[in-house]
Parts: sequence; structure tokens; C-alpha cells
Amino acid sequence: MKTDSQLQIDVMEELRWEPGVDNERIGVSVANGIVTLSGIIRSYAEKLLAEKTVRRVSGVRAVAEELEVRYDWQPKTSDAEIAKRIADILEWDPMMPRGIEVVVEDGVVRLKGNVEWHYQRDLASEDASRISGVVRIDNGIAVIPPVPTSDVRERIEEAFERQADLEAEKITVAAIGGKVTLSGRVSSWNKRNIAQRAAWSAPGVTQLEDNLVVA
Repeated sequence: MKTDSQLQIDVMEELRWEPGVDNERIGVSVANGIVTLSGIIRSYAEKLLAEKTVRRVSGVRAVAEELEVRYDWQPKTSDAEIAKRIADILEWDPMMPRGIEVVVEDGVVRLKGNVEWHYQRDLASEDASRISGVVRIDNGIAVIPPVPTSDVRERIEEAFERQADLEAEKITVAAIGGKVTLSGRVSSWNKRNIAQRAAWSAPGVTQLEDNLVVA
């Protein structure tokens, strides 16, 4: 098992190798395998990328993110303009349904509405994060499948079997209605993310509780 000091070095090296992240603006501290990121960065998209980069480092148990988004190189974008740009990009995205409500206050974006698939909920956040001036996204979009599905658990297990990266992993799937719980162990954050995506892709899933342990 890595020491906290070794894990800190590995995380800093991984951030240095990620071209989309300005590692010189980010401070890294580690305690008991939990990585804390601090500093001031240039965009919300870079904030998400920094966290994603850290999670792929072996030995990271969790990420506490205290990064601040500050646009000191450009005039402040008004909330009305941010809201309009987000509404436009959501309307132009062919994968997104109509009717997503966008509210912006002091750069904080609140999304509301209903979608049929969880990937659409994630896509709304991804689309919104591309707009300059966004400092945080509160995604209140609800996932409501068009038709209730009774065999959610079986479909997820079949999806896991199709994933070559997961065939050696021991994952237990429990489903009650649209709520799915994953438990067991995986060997990396990447495999944990693959399991999450596979579970969310099953029709009828409205809630996912991920109890997978990376070890």
C-alpha cells in the first residue's frame, strides 16, 4: 500500500501530465488515502478534469475538492447571458430532450426537468460546464424512464458480462424498483466508473447507490 507522501507525488505527477489542467495552480494534500485539491483555476470544465485525473491514480480512496473557479482574465459574464448560452447549447444538443429549465445566480447554474436516461442528466451538466462564467452546477434533473422495467438486475449483470474489463471483478447487484445498489470490490477507479456507466445504461434505473470498494 502506498504511503500518503508517495500518493501525493503520484497525484502531482498525473496532474502534470494532463494537458487540460494547469497543475501549477493546484495544491495537493493527502491524508489516509484521501486527496484534497485546492487552488484557483480558470474554468468549471478544468475543475471537473482535475478531479477525474486524480481519481485514476492507483491508491486514491476519495477526492475532496476545494478548487475555486475564477475568471480573472476576462470580464464577468452576466447571469442572464450564461443562462441563455446554456439553454441554447441544450436545445442544439440532439441527445437532449426539450424542456430543461436553466436558472443562474452569481454563476451558479441550477438545472431542472425530466429525462428518460441518466446519461442525458450527465450530458446536461457536461454541456453547461462548457460555458464560461459557470462556477458551479446543481443538477436537479430527474430520471424518469418511459416504461417501468422489472428485470433491471438481470440487464445490469448481462451488461457486466459483456464488459471485458469487468469479467474478473466481483460485483453484486441488488435492485428494488428503479434503485440499484452495487457492492463488492474492483481493482481501479476506472473499473468502478465502467461499472457505474453500465448500471446507469440499463432501462428503468432511476437511482444508483455505489458501495464498490477500490482495492
